Order: sequence, then structure tokens, then C-alpha cells
Amino acid sequence: MCSLCGVLGCDDHWTSAVARPGVYTRNTDRIARRREAARRLAVANALLSTRRLRLSEWQGRSYVLASPTGNTRIFDALSHLWSEAGALAGRPFDPLDPDFIASIEAIR
Repeated sequence: MCSLCGVLGCDDHWTSAVARPGVYTRNTDRIARRREAARRLAVANALLSTRRLRLSEWQGRSYVLASPTGNTRIFDALSHLWSEAGALAGRPFDPLDPDFIASIEAIR
């Protein structure tokens, strides 16, 4: 299938805070879900800024990761973020690496 059909036909990823039968979420309305998505983007961008990368949403369905040189990666779920960031930066990106965490804590 072409990439446009894949984007238009994909369902919500399990990490998205969307109300589903049998699943608890405090994000039961569209505005609350958008607010939560904005918070996730802000946190991700704070971490990605250490590699000069920037994450944005596209149509509320996909993510676009961009480098300062204009290279981009498009993916459907935040679960792909760290592997895509590593590929775009040219080196692995492990947000749980103790040295990385220490560098982030030093900034605060």
C-alpha cells in the first residue's frame, strides 16, 4: 500500500490516551487528549534538543522528526521515537542511559 493509505488507515496506537471500552483514561474528551499530546511533545523535545532534533505532530496521526539540516523521519507512534532519533542523529539514542540522564539533570 502507498504511504498515504497507511497514514489514513492506521488506528490509534496503544500509547495514545484515547478512551476505549474497558480502559481507564482521564482523557475522555478531544481537548484533554490534545493537551496530553502537547505535553508528550514538550517532554520529547526537551530530551531531543540535546541532539539538536525537533519532533512535531502531523495531523494528529503521525510524528515528524527533523534535524537542523532538514533531514526528516516520519513514523506513526512514539514507541518508534528513540530508534528514529538514533538513525537521524547517526548514533544510538538511549534516554535511559545514566550519562544522558546526568547531563539532563545538570541542565535543570
